[in-house]
Amino acid sequence: MSGSATAERQTAATTKTVHLIIERQDGPNSPSYTEEFEVPYQPGMNVIACLMEIQRNPVNKAGKRVAPVTWEMNCLEEICGACSMVINGKPRQACTALVDKLEQPIRLKPMRTFPVVRDLVVDRSRMFEALKKVKAWIPIDGTYDLGPGPRMNERDRQWAYELSRCFTCGCCVEACPNVNERTSFIGPFAISQARLFNAHPTGAMHRADRLEALMEEGGIHECGNAQNCVQVCPKGIPLTTSIAAMNRQVTYHAIGAWLKK
Repeated sequence: MSGSATAERQTAATTKTVHLIIERQDGPNSPSYTEEFEVPYQPGMNVIACLMEIQRNPVNKAGKRVAPVTWEMNCLEEICGACSMVINGKPRQACTALVDKLEQPIRLKPMRTFPVVRDLVVDRSRMFEALKKVKAWIPIDGTYDLGPGPRMNERDRQWAYELSRCFTCGCCVEACPNVNERTSFIGPFAISQARLFNAHPTGAMHRADRLEALMEEGGIHECGNAQNCVQVCPKGIPLTTSIAAMNRQVTYHAIGAWLKK
C-alpha cells in the first residue's frame, strides 16, 4: 500500500505543471514583451529549477521553440544576490522562491530600477558605485602584517554583524520609490553600510568622508521614508534604523562643520 501511494505521488508530480509568465527583453534597447511557459512540476522545486527546465527545453506554452530565457545565478544559497528578480510583484531571490509557496501563474520580471541587459539579467553597477561613494570598506596598509585588529565590544559586534549580512542583492533599491532614473539617490543599503563602517574602530578613520558623501547629491536627504526597503530585505537588516542613525550623524556633522566656520 505504501508503494502504491508513492507511485501515485510520482505520477501526479510528472503530470502536474508550473505556469510561468516571464517579461523578456532581447537587449538593452529592445522593447519588452511577455512569454508564457509550462514546465513539469517537481516537489520542492524553486524558480531557478523552472528556469533551468526552460533552458533545457526552450518551448513556450504555445509549443513554439524560442530562445532560452536568460537569467543569472551563482550561490543558490541567498548569498550572492545574482538571481534577484521581481517574482509575483515582489523583488526577491529566485533561489529561495519555492514554487509550492507561490501563486500561479508565477510572474517573473527583471528589476526595473537597473538597466536590463537581457530578459531577467540586469546591470547592478549603480549599487557598487554607491558603495565606492561612501567608502564601504576598512582601509588598511596590506604591505606587512599588522597583527590582530582592534576588538569591538560584544553588543556592538552583534548589531554590526546584522548590518554586514547585506549581499548587494538590489531588493531594497528596487522597492524604494526614491530610486529611479530621475534621481541619484544612493539607496538604503549604502546608507546602512556607511553606518557599519563608521562604527568599526579602523573604519572610523574615514567617518567624516562618509558623512560628507551622504550630504552630497543623491545622499540621505533624498530618502522619503517609505520604509519599503526593510520589508523586502531578505536578510531582515534594520535598514530604516540605519537610515535614522545616519541621519543623526549627518546632522551633527553638518552642525559641527558650520560652528567651525
